[in-house]
Amino acid sequence: MNMRKVLWFGLSAGVIFSVSCVNDMNKVKLYSKGQVTPQETARSIKIIYSDSAKVKVELTAPVLNHYSNENPYVEMPKGMKAVFYNDRMEVKSTLDADYGVRYELEQKMEARKNVVVVNEKGERLNTEHLIWDEKKEKLLSDDFVKITTKDEIFYGNGFEANQDFSKYRIYKLKGTISLNKSTHP
Repeated sequence: MNMRKVLWFGLSAGVIFSVSCVNDMNKVKLYSKGQVTPQETARSIKIIYSDSAKVKVELTAPVLNHYSNENPYVEMPKGMKAVFYNDRMEVKSTLDADYGVRYELEQKMEARKNVVVVNEKGERLNTEHLIWDEKKEKLLSDDFVKITTKDEIFYGNGFEANQDFSKYRIYKLKGTISLNKSTHP
């Protein structure tokens, strides 16, 4: 009896269902090896993060892969750029990297390879690994960092900053180079 209802509904709605399945053997091999492939891939993406209808961060990437597993994440294997704004839509800082991955449940993003952060004062951070904790609005790294200001260059292992990189602290300071060109008699 249930079968007739389903059949009648399908015919009365004028809907025809056709199901086909084609398996790409390369994808089948990947799944059988336990490798994960993205469920979605997008090119030339732009993601806007806002709070109370105010744009806070704009993220762009040439390629974005979305993985939907028990810990969903998006990967930006060809690089990414994040622009952080203040409430007046003025750029507070930028973050560039050759690789990025964002863990959706944790609300954390990792930037790797040639990571560069520049704030509105022109101060520049260089590192190979950086974490942006979106909930805490912090930038963090346990790796080697180099921070260049107009007067000095600081080297250290690890640092913490607010997300617009206007306030920061270097851990395990390794050295400082003064860039002041004062003349001595």
